[in-house]
Parts: sequence; structure tokens; C-alpha cells
Amino acid sequence: MKIVTIIGARPQIIKAAALSRAVRSFQHPVHEVIVHTGQHYDANMSEVFIRELSIPQPDYNLGVGSGSHGKQTASMIEGIEQVLVTEQPDWLVVYGDTNSTLAGAVAASKLHVPIAHIEAGLRSFNKAMPEEVNRILCDHVSTLLFSPTGAGIRNLLREGFVQQDGPYHVDKPGVFHCGDLMYDNSLHFAGVAETQTDIATRLDLQRKPFLLATIHRNANTDDADRLNRLFDTLCELSERFDRRIILPLHPRTRKMMEQTLSAEVQDRINRADIDIVEPASFLEMIVLESRSELVITDSGGVQKEAYYFKKPCIILRPETEWIELVELGCAALCDADRNKILESYAELTRRDLKFPSVFGDGKAAEFILSTLWKNRLKRPTEGAIL
Repeated sequence: MKIVTIIGARPQIIKAAALSRAVRSFQHPVHEVIVHTGQHYDANMSEVFIRELSIPQPDYNLGVGSGSHGKQTASMIEGIEQVLVTEQPDWLVVYGDTNSTLAGAVAASKLHVPIAHIEAGLRSFNKAMPEEVNRILCDHVSTLLFSPTGAGIRNLLREGFVQQDGPYHVDKPGVFHCGDLMYDNSLHFAGVAETQTDIATRLDLQRKPFLLATIHRNANTDDADRLNRLFDTLCELSERFDRRIILPLHPRTRKMMEQTLSAEVQDRINRADIDIVEPASFLEMIVLESRSELVITDSGGVQKEAYYFKKPCIILRPETEWIELVELGCAALCDADRNKILESYAELTRRDLKFPSVFGDGKAAEFILSTLWKNRLKRPTEGAIL
């Protein structure tokens, strides 16, 4: 079996590590061709993860770089199409909800290459988010849909998908509740993270209780008022509760801070106990998450990782695709609302929280690979790859 795996952004690289490990230990012969679109081209956001997580070096790097959604996605579609024509795979595997995911799904669907979408069924119910549109479109051209949660399955069923027996094809897709690849990775690497990185010493994590924060979504970084409000609130949080805040900074966020933060907010950041550091690697993030008191983020992946390590989470968005975290009382939707953020911190750190298992048994990758093997398809002659 030959599969083409599309990666492009940091979360996809991390998820691909779990599937690549499963490929190496699988009982049947599987050839994985890895295509890096170049969506995240910064070394701190891409190359370090490939090395650290022992992912094979990509067979193709499309090098698309940044650009408008249309320009970036079009370049990816063109490049992925050429790879698929050359490689003639049994499956195209895509992860999550980025432009790389959408481009892979569009290219493969036009060439009748069966698509396996990992993290299918997630919905924020906000189509103003580019990621929401990408998820929906990808799900509806996929042959196998792998959802990490029960909520994802319920979303697919509401949209007309059916859990049914095979054989599967694009007009009769298979829907599976498989667990979460990110959970697989967290379990696999949690035991070695402390010994393979020096971040605990470098940042002197023992000095004082700290909160871990990440901000990277366009809705937060590209709105000057929101970005100023968020950083001002982080300063207030640190000062009021006497907490250190560690903020690994996404390159886009750094750029927008320089352009849009007021002199007053910049000065307050300089005076507050806030450590703004370079983007953290996956293993470094595991150490930071596991040692933090609480996580503040607009990242879907970091929300889940906080849950894996039994840490409460403040979500800097008005909605989340990981609604289970909120329903269980372990996370709070605060958007950029100063009062909600401050009140949620006090509430989440006061309560005795429970973190029941909702993300599978740590063997999602093995399940996914076995399902791909069992459901290898013959592509139709009409309209097949030329």
C-alpha cells in the first residue's frame, strides 16, 4: 500500500509523527510518501519538529511560503496534483483544517485518489474561520473520515454521513471514531521530554508558579484592538494573581505586536512578569504544559494538550471545536473578554477538576493504518489519474 501524507503546518507535522511510527512497525508493507507544502516555512515552526519527532524527511517540499489564502492554496493544489500523478498512491492522508489540508483534498478529489481525513467532524460552527470551511469541504470529499471524539461523530451524522459497513467510496464514505493522534504522541513522548530538552533549566521553571500562554490565530493577531486587549489582560492576570506567564511567540504574533501594540501596553509588558520566548518545540511544549498551573491559548491543539496533562485551560476564542473540554468544566471560552479571563482563572484554579478519558486509548494511529489497509480501493477507470 502506498499513501501520500500531506503536512504543512506545525500541528500536522506532530500528528504525522504518530502515523509514521505506526507505518514503521506495521505488519504489512506500507510505503509512505511525505509532502511538505511549505505552509510553515520558519525553521522553528517546521524543521525542528521533523527532527525532534523522528519523522522521515519529506520526499517533496513544495515551498509555497506565505501569501493570500487563494494564492497559497492554488500553489499547493498545483504542486500536490503533480505529486499524485507521479506517485499513484492508494490513499491521500490529510490532517486537520489548514490550507494544506484543503489543497490536498481538492487535488486528490479531482484525480479520484481516495482521501482519508484525520480529525474529521470537528466543528466550531463559525464559518468566518477559514479552518471551519476547510474542515467541512475536506470531510465532504473524503472516503474515510476518522474522528477523534464522539462529538465529531455526532456532527458528521447531523450532516448526513452514515456509520455503515464497507466497501467505501467517496459517495459512500466510512466514518470511524478512532481517538486522537495528538494523545498518542503525548503518551509516547511524555516520558522523554524532560530528558531531551533543557527548557526547564533554561527558563528556570522552578522560580515561580507560571501560566503558559499562546496566541496565533488571525482573529486575535490581526485585530489591533483585540491584540492590545489580550496583552493588557495577560499583564493584569500576572499582576493581580502574582503569576509568571511564559509566552512562546508565533512569528506572526511577533510581527503584529511590533506593528499594533500601543506604547502603553508595550511598557506594561516590559514591567510585568511575562517571559516572551521563541516558539517552543513539541517536547518543550510538553514540559511547559505539564509543569504549568493553567494554559491560556487560542490553539485547538494546545487546548487538548492541556487536558492530557490535567491542566485547566482558558480559550481565547468565542467557540471551540473541542467542546467536550468546556462541557466537562476543564476549560472556559473567554474570547478576548478581560473580565471573563480574570474570572475564569480564579474559578478554574479554585475548583477540583476531573479529566476523564475522551481522546481514546493512545492507539489511534494503529487503528487508522489498519483501516486504510483493509479498505484499499481500486480507483475508477473513468477520470482516473492520467
